[in-house]
Amino acid sequence: MAFSEHTTNPEIPAIDNYIGGEWKPPISGKRKPGCNPARSSEIVGHAPDSERADLDKAVASAEAARHAWRKLTGAQRGALLYKAADLLESRMDEIGLAMTREMGKTLGEAKGETARGAAILRYYAGEGMRPVGDVIPATDAEALMFTTRAPLGVVGVISPWNFPVAIPVWKIAPALVYGNTVVWKPAAETAVTASLIMACFDEAGLPAGVVNMVIGDGAVIGQGIAEHPGIHGVTFTGSNAVGKRVGQTALARGAKYQLEMGGKNPIIIAADADLELAVDATISGGLRSTGQKCTATSRVIVVRDVYETFRAKLLDKVQTLRVGDGLNAETWLGPCASRKQYETVLGYIRKGREEGAELLVGGKRPDDPSLADGYFVTPAVFDRVTSKMSIAREEIFGPVLALIEARDLNEAIELANDTEYGLSASLYTSNLGNALKFVQETDAGLVRVNAETAGVELQAPFGGMKGSSSHSREQGQAAIEFYTSVKTVFMKP
Repeated sequence: MAFSEHTTNPEIPAIDNYIGGEWKPPISGKRKPGCNPARSSEIVGHAPDSERADLDKAVASAEAARHAWRKLTGAQRGALLYKAADLLESRMDEIGLAMTREMGKTLGEAKGETARGAAILRYYAGEGMRPVGDVIPATDAEALMFTTRAPLGVVGVISPWNFPVAIPVWKIAPALVYGNTVVWKPAAETAVTASLIMACFDEAGLPAGVVNMVIGDGAVIGQGIAEHPGIHGVTFTGSNAVGKRVGQTALARGAKYQLEMGGKNPIIIAADADLELAVDATISGGLRSTGQKCTATSRVIVVRDVYETFRAKLLDKVQTLRVGDGLNAETWLGPCASRKQYETVLGYIRKGREEGAELLVGGKRPDDPSLADGYFVTPAVFDRVTSKMSIAREEIFGPVLALIEARDLNEAIELANDTEYGLSASLYTSNLGNALKFVQETDAGLVRVNAETAGVELQAPFGGMKGSSSHSREQGQAAIEFYTSVKTVFMKP
């Protein structure tokens, strides 16, 4: 079972690891409580505080399973992913509820993310039937030369708390369908959600050891995955600081690695933009999920001709957003996911004011006394922001928008590129020439015209430029490039 039989209170689950096809408590017996960010005094689960020995067992199980797993056809592996997708979809309400209670996003968003997880599984189930190589003309007339692909072996998956279903699934699903086995370290903050996902893989009938889950501190389990000699590839989503350590550790021992890290994503509002649509996109892209998305809009760069009009429309709508518990149907914006994230967001709001930006609205705890026990921050909008300020340069991961004025589109694009990040960027315009210029000159892995920055299509490649990634791509058919190696075959009678 996903929850330990040894829990003293069945309403507060004690989560187990999943190793070799079995639910196992951490070897140490230690667990850490996780709270509901909307009511910090409410414990929602006890996550394993695993040690390196737990990880070693998981890697050994994945190694033992990988040879039989890779011998299955892509169609056979895909059939098991289809079963997992059906199970995940059938439990959308349960998983959505767990996600909202663990990390705060609204129930509607949580259920939508779960549905997306099922769609990702089905997409990659279908990938099991796609071509994996090419026939190449050989110089020898009697020879046949072609390429095929070989799985990496054991893949380590390190996933964050902000999308506890979609991100691990878009890593695990392609790893599996291309013939790898997996050791997954989910975020401890969303351990209950992770265990419910793992239960779907278990009940779908995947062979023992093909997928393993070990929950614990990042410095122990995450770093352990990066340096473990039995793990052949590491895929990571999280902060830049941790991602760089993971990449350096994997590189030092010759393992393949893939990093998806931070963003400081701009939306540009051109003089000819539809301002109503642009305001809606800025709010949705920047404040949905309490701004806790790597593709969230953070910098709002507005051409001078429409700056004041846009600002007024933005403020009018931001002040109508309802902050509250994500389980409340009327809530638009939930809490920050943890006390640490809450304090980080408030710290950046203080720093923005200290550095000379003008806080126009929000940026404080709501007045509603019923929210006093949660990590709530009203959505903040800053004016008079320059590209040198911390709130314009550093990833906040919270409901904070920084307004920056530009003379024209040329300066707006320069400002958009003035960052160490390059994940996502958006432009609102009605001019085709503006759109083409933006697409050609913007340094970001995902560029969107007349659409918000926070939107990732599961069938399309996703990843960043500059400091936002390791320059690899996730999702879509691009995923095969990381999870497999090309093998060139030359055959002669």
